[in-house]
Amino acid sequence: MNKTLLPEQKLIKKYFQLFPGETADVISNFSTDEIYSYLKTLSASDLVPVFSAMNPDVAAEVITKMDNEKIVQLFTELDESLAARILARLDKDTTKNILSLIQPSLSNRITELMEYPPDSAGYLMDVKVTTFHPQNTVGEVLKRLRIINNRRIHNIFVIDVEGYFLGAVPLQVIAVSDPKELIKDLIQNEVPKIDAFAPREDIVKLLEEKRIISLPVVDINNKLLGILSYNTLVNAAAVDASEDALAMFGAGRDERALSKASFAIRKRLPWLEINLVTAFLAAAVVGLFEDTIAKLTVLAVFLPVVAGQSGNTGSQALAVTIRGLALREIKTSQWFKVAIKEIAVGFFNGAIVALTTAIVVFFWASSIGLATVIATSMIFSMVIAGFSGAVIPIMLKSFGQDPAQSSSIVLTTVTDVIGFMSFLGLATLMSGFLGIA
Repeated sequence: MNKTLLPEQKLIKKYFQLFPGETADVISNFSTDEIYSYLKTLSASDLVPVFSAMNPDVAAEVITKMDNEKIVQLFTELDESLAARILARLDKDTTKNILSLIQPSLSNRITELMEYPPDSAGYLMDVKVTTFHPQNTVGEVLKRLRIINNRRIHNIFVIDVEGYFLGAVPLQVIAVSDPKELIKDLIQNEVPKIDAFAPREDIVKLLEEKRIISLPVVDINNKLLGILSYNTLVNAAAVDASEDALAMFGAGRDERALSKASFAIRKRLPWLEINLVTAFLAAAVVGLFEDTIAKLTVLAVFLPVVAGQSGNTGSQALAVTIRGLALREIKTSQWFKVAIKEIAVGFFNGAIVALTTAIVVFFWASSIGLATVIATSMIFSMVIAGFSGAVIPIMLKSFGQDPAQSSSIVLTTVTDVIGFMSFLGLATLMSGFLGIA
């Protein structure tokens, strides 16, 4: 392709490759057609750095000019969270068409990033936020603002080339500043902001504590996602004030402290029945080793120790993983990385706890064999518990289930069964060493 390019075209292309951030700033002032005429000559690997540094509003406009092949190339390599922020600026039909072009697994992950729990800051925010970079001048900002004539803007928000939120500049400051002055010299760093998953109560609290006209919404990594306008903040406060009255009559979708008993029963009973089935499954495992327990009754004393430690290990991994999924710190595709980490944690914690347990059991039962069995069992069961605590919620999430609602029941079954099986199974295999006839 380079052979067909004129020398000046080659030079422009090389500049785009070497200085994507500067390129994004320069071309953001061009028309959409002009921008695309430059970008369409780039390969996907060269296009992504430039596209990532562009103003999200401009990037969204450029996407509408792209052909299907270019869209697939771009979104295959583009950061998923950035893709979600850009697509959120487009109408539903355009977004749906673009998502239908890319791989279903990637499309599902991007869609998930575009969805937030009801009444969260991310759900209520406006993604059409006007952003600029620190090196932009006041003149460039004013030129861009004149083009955007259908938005009420009180502050302009400043991000770096990677989308990290740096601060804001009030519009009145822009209006009275020298056109050549850089935005970085006008930034107000101490600007109130809120996490996208923060509940409405937190939004209202900030509204009460700070005199704010607009509130930036950021993700877990401090990347700017959108803003909450003053009207949205006021409406959130009004809804929050009336929520308690609604909850008294069980009007909410989820169970509240004052929801009707029938509603609570309907919500809780199915899971209690499922839990009963899993309890019988664990009991059945113990029943398989009834003869071993009958010959060495002290095994029954230590069963809760093994099950309890593996259960706690699994719960710790489960809590961290569910939090990571809820805050979008991890994706379902990262299950292996999360699992390996929890296996390592389970092994080292298991080894230390097993040593302590073995010492206690040795002095309790005066049996080095029993101490060895319980220590080995504990390491094994805690490793499996850590693995399960990480994988179960991710697996349920990938199947479209709510991991917070059902993970604990599945995990309890796994940890109990593995704990009992490993402890009693090893005791049976080492029965001669334990003195069981």
